[in-house]
Amino acid sequence: MHLVVLTPDKELFQGTVTSVNVPAIGGRFEVLQNHAPIVAALEKGEVRLKLSKGETKSIRIENGFIEVLRNEISLLVTGVIEE
Repeated sequence: MHLVVLTPDKELFQGTVTSVNVPAIGGRFEVLQNHAPIVAALEKGEVRLKLSKGETKSIRIENGFIEVLRNEISLLVTGVIEE
């Protein structure tokens, strides 16, 4: 699956992933290969990525939206929480 994570200022991530776990308004959910199309609001929290080579990556976001369509995933977030 191809994922892009964008803020109003910059692109945070673009690449191939095997799963994306997000903090949606209605509760966390995970996107896997061939997930049904969806658009959902995200709340403040941690986005967990599993990359194609088995590595993991986390991004702490303010809030935003996720769109999934034909194994293309877009996360549009208002900001990132720096640690």
